[in-house]
Amino acid sequence: MEPRVTINGTSTVKDIHPCYESHNTTIVFTSNPSIICVLLYIFLGSMSVVTVCGNLLVVISIIYFKQLHVPTNYLILSLAMTDLFVGVVVFPFSMVFTVTSCRFNPALFCKVRGSIDVTLSTASILNLCCISIDRYYAVCQPLTYRSKINDRVVGIMLLLSWGVAAIIGIGIIITGISQGKCEEDCSVKALLSTTLACVFSFYIPVITMLSIYLKIFLVAQKQANSIQNTTCQTTKSGATVSKMERKATKTLAIVLGVFLLCWTPFFFCLTFLFAINARVSLSLFETLNWLSLSNSMLNPFIYAFFYSWFRSAFRMIISGKIFQGDFTNTRLL
Repeated sequence: MEPRVTINGTSTVKDIHPCYESHNTTIVFTSNPSIICVLLYIFLGSMSVVTVCGNLLVVISIIYFKQLHVPTNYLILSLAMTDLFVGVVVFPFSMVFTVTSCRFNPALFCKVRGSIDVTLSTASILNLCCISIDRYYAVCQPLTYRSKINDRVVGIMLLLSWGVAAIIGIGIIITGISQGKCEEDCSVKALLSTTLACVFSFYIPVITMLSIYLKIFLVAQKQANSIQNTTCQTTKSGATVSKMERKATKTLAIVLGVFLLCWTPFFFCLTFLFAINARVSLSLFETLNWLSLSNSMLNPFIYAFFYSWFRSAFRMIISGKIFQGDFTNTRLL
């Protein structure tokens, strides 16, 4: 059955969703989609496929190659799993809304979509928090790093990250904040509940991470100056390790920077516009939502660009070489 919605007296054909058409006083999902609608399907579908494939490469690489079995990469694995879930679950949900304007089972649809979005976005940023803590000890306290950041500690951090994210996501449905009729501003109503979690799941973690990376930057600068002022061979050996840690920190800081570029406009729009009780344009809100979701697609490219061992792992997986024998102990360059 085709979804329908009655047009009020002030609506015009220009306001109709590109995948809908007007018939007298109703809007129906078009059987002859426009070029814009088709391109929308192709573009969003392509983003979903790239996100799933890219993060699947990261997941397989870390699980398969023993060289990558280190605490930092376990945190990256958790972040990649979050991004993979975004590609598999959130992208289809968001595509359905974007191309149907939330006409199917709206009350349940909007609540589930908002809950999943908040859960995974919170999981992503808490995973990044864990990564920043790992980098802090690696750079600022290298002598105690292996004792303080081990597999057990990483496991606890990941359980807390996913547990808190799940509690927030489930809480959105239980509290019923997103209940109500699903109108043209369905995305706004569905995500209104995220404003209650913004401070705890975005702003506070972001401020914390920025503070940690600032501290890391200052310590790294101090280490670099110390290295330049000595010629001791043992110090050079330590300098090599320190340089590797700083490179890893720089790469993961870029991951954080991309996350902020993608998510900050969305959260600022969400909190500021609701604070002044302003009406949000559906097209603007959907654009910001997809900008935030694109972060899940970009992370694997960052790893591939900065980490030579991830590039090597990706090539072996894509070429199918790992299916031709046991390469788990392969030394990735």
